[in-house]
Amino acid sequence: MKTDNMIQSKPCSRVQSVGRWLSAAALGAAVTFSVPLVTTAVEPLLGQSALGKLQAQEKKKQQTRRTPAIRAKVFEKLNEAQVLAEEKKYNEALGKLNELRDKEGRGALNSYEMANLYNLYAFIYFTKEDYDKALGAYEQVIKQPDIPYAMEVNTKFTIAQLYFVKEDWKKGVNTLLNWFKLKEELGEPVGANAHALLSQGYYQLQDLRKSLQHIEIAINDYKSKGKIPKEQWWGLQRYLYFEKNDVKKVVEILEETLKYYQKKAYWQQLAAMYGELKREKDMVSAMETAYVQKLLEKEKELINMAYLFLSIEVPYKAAKVIDKGIKAKQIDPTSKNLELLANSWRQAQEIKRAIPEMRAAASKSDKGELWARLGNIYLDNDEFEKAAEAVRNGLKKGGVKRPDSAQLVLGMAEFNLKNYDEARKAFKEAKKSDRSKTYAEQWLQFMERELAREKALAQEV
Repeated sequence: MKTDNMIQSKPCSRVQSVGRWLSAAALGAAVTFSVPLVTTAVEPLLGQSALGKLQAQEKKKQQTRRTPAIRAKVFEKLNEAQVLAEEKKYNEALGKLNELRDKEGRGALNSYEMANLYNLYAFIYFTKEDYDKALGAYEQVIKQPDIPYAMEVNTKFTIAQLYFVKEDWKKGVNTLLNWFKLKEELGEPVGANAHALLSQGYYQLQDLRKSLQHIEIAINDYKSKGKIPKEQWWGLQRYLYFEKNDVKKVVEILEETLKYYQKKAYWQQLAAMYGELKREKDMVSAMETAYVQKLLEKEKELINMAYLFLSIEVPYKAAKVIDKGIKAKQIDPTSKNLELLANSWRQAQEIKRAIPEMRAAASKSDKGELWARLGNIYLDNDEFEKAAEAVRNGLKKGGVKRPDSAQLVLGMAEFNLKNYDEARKAFKEAKKSDRSKTYAEQWLQFMERELAREKALAQEV
């Protein structure tokens, strides 16, 4: 008699935890992203051609300043210091600047000469990463009267950046706001990078509303010009909407980000957000895309990919992920992982593939549970002798979670082998458990009827 196996293997409870794992991964990635500073080259404004350009620009402004010229002897000494700085001879360059400052005397240099002097001081200190001294020098630059507007604008923006480097967010934001005001007075556009920098400052000050306002200005500015917004801008925007609990907007941003920046973390975040929206199939599809692109390489990632396939009842793909991972030596063939592989093949109705994997898993286990499961699979494949042997091995070894279920499998195997006494003994053992009592009694009754029928047939002959 062929019997249907009444003990169905179910996906491990870990399947339900995969969504939580993805959420944790996404949350961690969302909270810990970094937003690099917008940096610009800090260079001294020296040279007659540069001065000419600046003065030409100033004439086009409604607001103009009469800027004094740099005298030849001063320009020559400033240029000597600049050359030394470019050769990374910073101490010698500073010596030249000190000599110029002290020899000429503070009153002997005009405002524009002083501004260029301090600008070069700042450049050297900035290069040496002495940001405090660089800030002090840049502050001296903008204190000089009658310097070109362009020089004041550039210097104030650099000062704001340096405050950000020093993580003095409040001063950085205030300086940047003053710079915004100056640009407005000059009728010049602010630019996306500056809005992004201000957004970061507000984020650090926990003013998330203003942070979101300015990062969106930066992103929209780039989009309007057909440019791809910077990756970290989308990261900040995404996080700010996450804080607003606007999951749909987070999904929208991630989908757009992934068009240009293919990263594992973004696929994980997108999968987690799909999970939040109960879009389970989309969640699995997102992770599968990362898998197909070979972005998932760690054992934990591959195992969780398999569990995700099991969660949407696609066991064949789950088995393929584990099987490929083991062959590629990305997954360790432990008893637990082999058990997962065997269960996946079994749920996919690939019984012949499940058997060797479960046998290997059982041989590596110090408990009898997997032997009992192996017996169950053998029973599915009508290998009754092997089923009985595996179950007995498991019961002998101990640690079987459901010995009553194992006894039922043993009883069915022995019945099909026509070992009725052994079958009766196994069913009676199973009957001792309330969970298997009814089913065991049904089998005993069925077996007795079959025996009576066989006896009657034999008497007729």
